[in-house]
Amino acid sequence: MLSTFHSDNRKALYARLEPGAVAVMFAGSAPRKTNDEYYPFFADRGFVYLTGIEQAGSILLNSSKGETLYILPKDLIAERWNGRRLDASQAADISGIQNICEEPAFRRDLNALFQSGVETIYLDLYKHAEGEPDDESYKLAAYIKERYPHIVIKNLRPHIKALRTIKQPCEIAAMRESQRITAEAVTAMMRASKPGMYEYQYKAEFDYVLGKYGAPPAFPPIISAGANNFCIHYYAYTGRAGDGDMVLNDVGVSCDNLMNDVSRGWPVNGRFSERQKLLYDCAFATSEHLFGLIKPGMLMGDVDLTIKKYNFERLKDIGLLNDYGDISKYMWHGGAHHVGYDVHDVTGVRDSDPIAPGMVFCVDIGIYVEDWGIGFRLEDNCLVTESGCENLSAATPRSIQEIEDIMYKKKK
Repeated sequence: MLSTFHSDNRKALYARLEPGAVAVMFAGSAPRKTNDEYYPFFADRGFVYLTGIEQAGSILLNSSKGETLYILPKDLIAERWNGRRLDASQAADISGIQNICEEPAFRRDLNALFQSGVETIYLDLYKHAEGEPDDESYKLAAYIKERYPHIVIKNLRPHIKALRTIKQPCEIAAMRESQRITAEAVTAMMRASKPGMYEYQYKAEFDYVLGKYGAPPAFPPIISAGANNFCIHYYAYTGRAGDGDMVLNDVGVSCDNLMNDVSRGWPVNGRFSERQKLLYDCAFATSEHLFGLIKPGMLMGDVDLTIKKYNFERLKDIGLLNDYGDISKYMWHGGAHHVGYDVHDVTGVRDSDPIAPGMVFCVDIGIYVEDWGIGFRLEDNCLVTESGCENLSAATPRSIQEIEDIMYKKKK
């Protein structure tokens, strides 16, 4: 991403905040994995959206005096072990921020602002679940409450969510590249598929394609076969695909920090059985119906509701269900979530809000019939346009005919 993209994002954020307030965001740090090992660092997505900086220990501070980016000081010994740190010139080129300081100066500068009469600070305060440990934002909030109890603490999160709701042209371009690589990787897995293949071998096909392009996965790929398909988030890759099983594949790619989320299911042997066809046709018809229906003005909550109601009618047609109240027996999860800088992207959209051009979200139809030993999902990424929508992941084989053609061409 160009530095102007990040600069414009910051300007849009600052314009939403109370005049004279301070805003602080942290890149974060890597958690400990074991003994003297840490997990690979993954910068806070909101911080990257605003700065383009993905280095641990970095901090963004904005006040009436301007914006400052704090980065870790150069340290030859630390860099020998863990890699080069950005210098001030590099950080300025990436972020578009001209005032670059070393991280130890942050607390001194913040205290000076508080002592100069600042009354409000915005922090990105968010926890996914109760009991999560405090991050840097929560720790700073506790420090402020103790030392500067008169300072009003407000949350940046709603403002960041609002900005990230509508994707900009450069973001959509990056997502298209993610989709292109994903299509190639999924197709490679389909072509390689055969009875007796292990899940880790499917993953190797996926990893190889991403490695060709230097593209990281958007999330740990979910690749399973047979009974393992009934674990929605399955990461073991130890199962073996049997003749007659289906492979469940839920994967994504990250390009320029923009992610996608695509799911496909296919028969290990390349030919759908009659029961597999029955269920896949239900999912495919539901997906096609949604892509013909979605347009600006539709309520976000109605996307998921329509997926469930329309798929229920298809499942009813084949004799699996009679009562919509029983839909959760075969549909175990929601059918729509936004994608972007996070694979489950933060947005300001509620179920009661209308969708708008520039939004990108999943259309996800999962069907799990344990009695038949068949579980899969068909998940595509929907870009809302001015008059309708576009299936960004349409190039990834998705119809029965496309999948069977791909899998049998490998034998020619």
